Amino acid sequence: MPSGKRGRFAVGTPVLEAARQLGVYVESVCGGRATCGRCQVSVQEGNFAKHKIVSANDHLSPIGPKERRYAEVRDLPDGRRLSCSALIQGDLVIDVPQDTVINAQVVRKAADERVIARDTAVHMCYVEVEEPDMHKPSGDLDRLKAALAADWKYDNLEVDFHIIPQLQSTLRKGEWKVTAAIHRDQEGDHPRLIALYPGLKNEAYGIACDIGSTTIAMHLSSLLSGRTVASAGASNPQIRFGEDLMSRVSYVMMNPDGRGAMTNAVREALNGLIDKVCADGGVSRQDILDAVFVGNPIMHHLFLGIDPTELGGAPFALAVSGAVHLTATDVGLPMNAGTRIYMLPCIAGHVGADAAAATLAEGPHRQDEMMLLVDIGTNAEIVLGNSNRVVAASSPTGPAFEGAEISSGQRAAPGAIERVRIDPITLEPRYRVIGIEPWSDEPGFAEAAATVGVTGICGSAIIEVVAEMFLTGIISEDGVVDGSMTARSPRILQNGRTFSYLLRDGEPRITVTQNDIRAIQLAKAALYAGVKLLMDKQGVDHVDRIGLAGAFGTFIDPKYAMVLGLIPDCVLDKVKAVGNAAGTGARMALLNRGHRREIEETVSKIEKIETALESKFQEHFVHAMALPNKVDAFPELSKVVTLPERKQLADDASGEGGGRRRRRSRE
Repeated sequence: MPSGKRGRFAVGTPVLEAARQLGVYVESVCGGRATCGRCQVSVQEGNFAKHKIVSANDHLSPIGPKERRYAEVRDLPDGRRLSCSALIQGDLVIDVPQDTVINAQVVRKAADERVIARDTAVHMCYVEVEEPDMHKPSGDLDRLKAALAADWKYDNLEVDFHIIPQLQSTLRKGEWKVTAAIHRDQEGDHPRLIALYPGLKNEAYGIACDIGSTTIAMHLSSLLSGRTVASAGASNPQIRFGEDLMSRVSYVMMNPDGRGAMTNAVREALNGLIDKVCADGGVSRQDILDAVFVGNPIMHHLFLGIDPTELGGAPFALAVSGAVHLTATDVGLPMNAGTRIYMLPCIAGHVGADAAAATLAEGPHRQDEMMLLVDIGTNAEIVLGNSNRVVAASSPTGPAFEGAEISSGQRAAPGAIERVRIDPITLEPRYRVIGIEPWSDEPGFAEAAATVGVTGICGSAIIEVVAEMFLTGIISEDGVVDGSMTARSPRILQNGRTFSYLLRDGEPRITVTQNDIRAIQLAKAALYAGVKLLMDKQGVDHVDRIGLAGAFGTFIDPKYAMVLGLIPDCVLDKVKAVGNAAGTGARMALLNRGHRREIEETVSKIEKIETALESKFQEHFVHAMALPNKVDAFPELSKVVTLPERKQLADDASGEGGGRRRRRSRE
């Protein structure tokens, strides 16, 4: 972890060697002599049901003389081992700490340039307070309240207690001129004094954060101007407990301290990101006065310290579904003592506050067109609707699109193939790699690849390579690799009873296997079936507009997503990557209280569809296993892509390469 690579190794293999064989970069400057200390790793202990293993520290060789000497001369933090010296003795989940990774995952979640009308929950109010007088016995706080009522019309003002012990020194330091930070989320609320500064304080900040199951994105914004001061992203450290949401829930169920460990992990990561955006923006943590957080229901619950076990099975009960108001200190995020946190409402048991934020950002409820909004992650969240009606569902796509469950799959990091094209005549591939500008068939690629490396294939390329294999006839509409193609190209390899496609013949060797294609089919069929259920509920046979949300959606080519049958047919120009829409929705809620009321009202009206209870889900799923679909026509896609004639191959596994070609016109 966190790359998700896995494999089997002989007992006694050094962890460093295992990592290298898997294409996981662990730095070792000293060449394995245990002197540089750069190859540190740690063991994640516990029962990992998803992998069917129990990982324990004693599944590594005991600390030997080299590691002891290093620990004495340098410093080896508790729980860390030197992977060059630690030998594999049993099943293990190894965490490669991000502070040791050079080519760590690329977290691409910047803020968009949207201009958001400003009506924040925090107002900065400068006042001049009447000085104490022997003839007027009122206290300093009462005179401050009177000044705020007179100048700013804040009557019935409530005051955070942490201000009171510092009140007199602040007033005197400012020579009776102070700036009060007043928090009022809703108009009916009593205003509350949450911070007090001597003199004129003409800036205050807020953070908007999307806690994704794979990555966390945070934006620091000025509450006075609305501008985004800094943005930062990081891998969600909970990945070490499980790649997908259900594996994290099972970890909590099987490990008594699992909930606390995951809550602490995400809060530590958030504190690190707060430090980073503050450093990048030249801002003090004390000047952050408001924050908005969004996330899927399990991330939402773990962030709040709520056991997510109830979300692990029907009826998928949320502990809290409405908006949550709390202070930053409640969740271990020290900023200003008065900093407030607002969490958007969750839509349903597996359609969370992140989907609500994306809905706020893209606004299907504000338009006449039928808009489909999809956030493709380990659990796809789907919203479909217009100003008349909005419906939502989640679909268990699993982590295949993020590189897990794929033989050469990995997350988006330097060295990962991210784009693929296959020549329809020669079946030769060309590809583009993250961190390398030229394509693989262009000058300069080999030199760059020698430095960066080509380590695996990430989600956007997995979609493209399977779609390209379909368009070039390498696989049938049912996803079976055509073994007869071995006569046309040496890139079609026989693996026992099935076949695979050789994408790169190098070190490591990168192939697309029959099992890889099946994993992608299962994931895309689950998503498409969920979309079809929502279309059934809306009574429509097509959608007018599609928004692909999230970091992954940003890098998907809409054409290939449609060829694969990941999304329904639509005019390609109306299919757009909408970026980190959840992060944008969080910024909207941070900078404008009206947007908080808008999404609260909208969520209360969204109809939640539970796919597990819908009898037609299985039928839609079976049809969606085909590329692009067994029964649905794709007329808009057919205008820009020549779809192959339908070719069905026996998925047998006979080594013959499949059955007869069968021609059939598309309905």
